[in-house]
Amino acid sequence: MSTNPSTEKEYQYSQDQIDWDMMSKFGLTQEKLEKANALEPMLRGFKTNGLVPISLNLGTALIRTDARLSLSTNDAGNVMINLHGIRKEPNFNFKFLGHEFTAEDRKNLMETGNMGRVVDLVNPKTDEIIPSLISRDRLTNELVAYKVENIRIPDEIKGVRLDEAQKQTLIEGKALYLEGMISTKGDSFNAHVQFNADKKYVEFLFDQKQIQQQSQTHKQTEIPRSFRGKELSDEQYSQFKAGQTIYLDGLLDKKNQPYQGYITLNQENGKIDFSFQNPDKIQHKAKPTEEHTTQTAVNSEGKTNEATKHLKKPLQKGQQAPKDKSQQLKQDKAQSRARKRL
Repeated sequence: MSTNPSTEKEYQYSQDQIDWDMMSKFGLTQEKLEKANALEPMLRGFKTNGLVPISLNLGTALIRTDARLSLSTNDAGNVMINLHGIRKEPNFNFKFLGHEFTAEDRKNLMETGNMGRVVDLVNPKTDEIIPSLISRDRLTNELVAYKVENIRIPDEIKGVRLDEAQKQTLIEGKALYLEGMISTKGDSFNAHVQFNADKKYVEFLFDQKQIQQQSQTHKQTEIPRSFRGKELSDEQYSQFKAGQTIYLDGLLDKKNQPYQGYITLNQENGKIDFSFQNPDKIQHKAKPTEEHTTQTAVNSEGKTNEATKHLKKPLQKGQQAPKDKSQQLKQDKAQSRARKRL
C-alpha cells in the first residue's frame, strides 16, 4: 500500500535505546524480533505488524499471551516498551480521554475500525485539549488516538492526485471515495480510503464487514499443529499462530521425496500460505527454487518433464535429467521406441 509511511526507511529509535534486559523478561531477544520482522516497525515508531508471543515468569506464575509491541519515550526521555494486549472488545461504557462515544461512534469503530470524525480529547497530565481522530486496533481491540496536527496526507494515492478539498476530507477523519486508482498489477479499481489513527496512514476500505466476519470465523477455527504431515514444535506453533513465517524441512511430496519451504498463517481467511522461498524477503509471489521446480511439478502436480518423462521412479531433489547411465539408457530406449511409432 503506497500510502503506508511505515515502508519508508525513517527511524525514530535505535536498537541501542531499547532496554533489552526488560525485553528478555518477556521472553524476547533482538534476534527473535528481527526473525519475526517485528523490530523494523518498532524502530520506525509503529506497532509490530502482527501479534508477538509474550511469556512473563513471575516466579510462582508463568504468563503466556500474544500482544503487539511498540516503543515510546517517557517524560525523562527514556525509551519505553509498550505491550498492546488483546481485548475481547473495546470498552465504550467509559469515556476515552474525555470523549463519550455515541451510538454512531461505536458502530463506525466496530465496522470500519475508524470513528470517522475529529473530537476534542483531554491530555490527562496537562488538561490540554487536543483535536484527534480515534481508531480501533483490529488485532487487539485497543482504542487509539492520533493528533490531527500530526496527520500527513499524501499528494497522490495509487495514481490519483488529491486536491485540497479531498485532503481536508481525510484530515477530518471522513471516508473518501476515489475512482480510477491503479493497482500494482496495472488494473484500475475504485475504493473508499480513510485515515487510520492506529496505523497512522491512509488505508483502503474494501468490504470491512466481510473481512471482520472472516476474522471472527478464523478466531473460532482451531489452528492446525501440523502441515502436510509435519508436526510443528511448541515454539514454531506459537510463532505460527502469531502470523510469523515458519521454515519447515523434511516435508514429503506425493512420491515420498523430501523438500522444504515456508508456511504463513493468513490472518484474514485462516488458510495456510506455502512458498518455497521466504515470503518476508521477496516482494513478488514466491516460486519454487530451481532445485525443487521439476521435482514438485512431476511428483506432485502430474506434469511431464521431457528429459525424464520415461523414467518410472520419482524425481529426487534437484533432479531435472536422468541421474545415472542406467536411467539415461532407459530414457533413450523409450524415446527411440516413441519415434519409431510416429
